[in-house]
Amino acid sequence: MSDNFYRAFEDRYRGARPLIKSRLMAYQPFFAPLAALYPGAAVLDLGCGRGEWLELLTEHGFAPHGVDLDEGMLAACRERGLHAELTDALSALRAQGDASVAMVSAFHLVEHIPFDQVQLMIAEALRVLLPGGLLIMETPNPENLVVGASSFYMDPSHLKPIPSPLLEFVTGFAGFPRHKVLRLQEAAQLHTDAPIGLINVLDGVSPDYAVVGQKDAPPEALAAFAAPFATKFGIGLSDLALRFEEQDNQRRTELHTGIARVEHALQAGLVSLDEAHRGVARVADGVENNRRRLDLADPILQRVGANADRLAELQGQMVQQVQLALQAQIQVQGQLDALGHRIGMAEARAQQADAHVAALLDSTSWRVTAPLRMVTGTTYRLRSAAREGRLASGVKRRLAGPLVTFMRAMLRRPRVKRVALTVLRRFPGLHARLYGILRRGNAPPPPPPAASPTHSASAADLSPREQRMYHELKQAMEARNK
Repeated sequence: MSDNFYRAFEDRYRGARPLIKSRLMAYQPFFAPLAALYPGAAVLDLGCGRGEWLELLTEHGFAPHGVDLDEGMLAACRERGLHAELTDALSALRAQGDASVAMVSAFHLVEHIPFDQVQLMIAEALRVLLPGGLLIMETPNPENLVVGASSFYMDPSHLKPIPSPLLEFVTGFAGFPRHKVLRLQEAAQLHTDAPIGLINVLDGVSPDYAVVGQKDAPPEALAAFAAPFATKFGIGLSDLALRFEEQDNQRRTELHTGIARVEHALQAGLVSLDEAHRGVARVADGVENNRRRLDLADPILQRVGANADRLAELQGQMVQQVQLALQAQIQVQGQLDALGHRIGMAEARAQQADAHVAALLDSTSWRVTAPLRMVTGTTYRLRSAAREGRLASGVKRRLAGPLVTFMRAMLRRPRVKRVALTVLRRFPGLHARLYGILRRGNAPPPPPPAASPTHSASAADLSPREQRMYHELKQAMEARNK
């Protein structure tokens, strides 16, 4: 290959430097305690490439040294002032002394060399490492089916993929007592409960893996590395396959449950459909019955229409009569109001007349003239009686009462009665006349006169002035009684 081909290929398919450096931070749980155990220690990076790993280790206090066979890659390292030289991995390892470096790393190198050289490289790394030192070998993960079947062969310098169990076994077989497989760079959403599909099973497994081996050392030196070696990294094919199967079973169960619900709903729908058919039949029967009833109702509706017209006419007449009645009621109410006004005025005049009569009766002139009115009335009556021939009968009528009373008193006394009878027998005519008077006196006396003692029984017996006063009083009383 040309000097710049592999660098251009890496730039195109491996990813940008910041992305690669962020991925390499997955090894921090391992190199952080190593930096504390061996501050400023040397690190040998086999196949250093563009130098991302060298740059990261320099930032964390190590003294890394890289080797590579591609001059274009080494140029990228030198551009950044990184320590890198042109040589192969085994030569670089053999040039190191025993227990001279803290870490040996080989990123995407083992898939480029024959398997026997991989074994020699692991054995040489164990020799040159300090006690507790680390060997890191990263390579494409053929457990990812897309990687193993397709993308691995995008790099023409790859020989064949190495399964992780094989590389881990070789590491342990070479003499590393502690070794672990790290699966790397899988999609973050696969660590959630998000549903996965078949494509995730095919290419969702960690696309890269690494085997980390640690050289034996005193227990106190190894204790700081216990946590990262006990941690699980990445997602394997069996993990995704089991999750996919569980989710598929769950989906199948939900599907069967949904199918059962649909079948139940369909069954219920068929029942409802039968009921709907029966309901439609009932509705059709009802429509037919209503149609027949409508046919029968047409003549009635026609008669009702005629009656409605007549009713409307009668209603109009009734409205007119009601309006006339209301007008008459208004007129009657006006007459009643006028009559009430006149009655009020009459009552007021009656009250005034009563007041005048009361004032007249209570006046001094009325009381002073009472004897004169009585004598004048008596004289007038006697004159009228003498003129009309009623004087004698009037005297008799007026003396009959006292005479009868006197005679009854005498008859209640036996002695006086005998003397009176003895005298009267001598005068038979007087006896008969007195007897007749006494017998007539046994009849009920006539009702007393209605007139006041101070007034004459007849208006004709009054003087002109008394008659005028009488008529005024009578009119006032009549107006009051109305």
